[in-house]
Amino acid sequence: MTTAPTGSRDTAAAAPAPVRRLVAQLALGARMLSLDGHDDFNQGQISARMPGAGAFHIKNALCGFDEARPEDVVAAPVDDREPAPRTAPPELPLHQAIYQARPDVNAIVHSHAPHTLVFGATDLPLRPVSHDGAYFVGRTGLFTQTSNTVLDIATGAAIAEALGDRPGVLLRNHGGVVVGKSVRHAAVLAQVLEHACRLQLLAQSSGAPYHWSDARDVRLKRDFVYADLSVRSYWDWAVRRVARVWPESAHWLAP
Repeated sequence: MTTAPTGSRDTAAAAPAPVRRLVAQLALGARMLSLDGHDDFNQGQISARMPGAGAFHIKNALCGFDEARPEDVVAAPVDDREPAPRTAPPELPLHQAIYQARPDVNAIVHSHAPHTLVFGATDLPLRPVSHDGAYFVGRTGLFTQTSNTVLDIATGAAIAEALGDRPGVLLRNHGGVVVGKSVRHAAVLAQVLEHACRLQLLAQSSGAPYHWSDARDVRLKRDFVYADLSVRSYWDWAVRRVARVWPESAHWLAP
């Protein structure tokens, strides 16, 4: 299954309803990330595809998370040999490589969230200090080959390899990448990783000994706190939060 590129308001409006909804979710996900502190000028990306599609949609290179609208989302091919839209972000190869390597992944967030970036610059193992840490403990890769912008498919493939079958990978001195089976999961879990890193860095900076959840609690938290129904409720809360800050977004998911 492939989807036609949607690079403007007109083509997006003409797209099938599921694609229009996906594009709206991406714009909302970008705004959520902004409210969670993931802004870095217009850098960072959020992307998603319909399951099995040969194309995916991604926030364009020109706007930041805080100003993304459905019309600021463009479509690009998963195949890096095919031409991409002029306004696609430079780090398109990162997304292409992960979609090529992970058929189970339907959404990707790459951001320079500050605590995620700082945590990735350390050699600290991620601990389940919080519920957030419980989700990611033992489930984050680490990519150290370069901290530069990901401009080629070989670097993207190396990041995909470091990610493996996990939900996240820390890019040393370059933030993080979180993947999910839906926009909801990728957007929510990118915030979860940032919270996990922030809270552990706070504990570390206290200078006092600190503790974390045991394996049993980690398993129970993953099964309950991050069950699909829970993730959907966090997403719905975040959508309402976005609408309170940017009222114009309230109609984006309307039929």
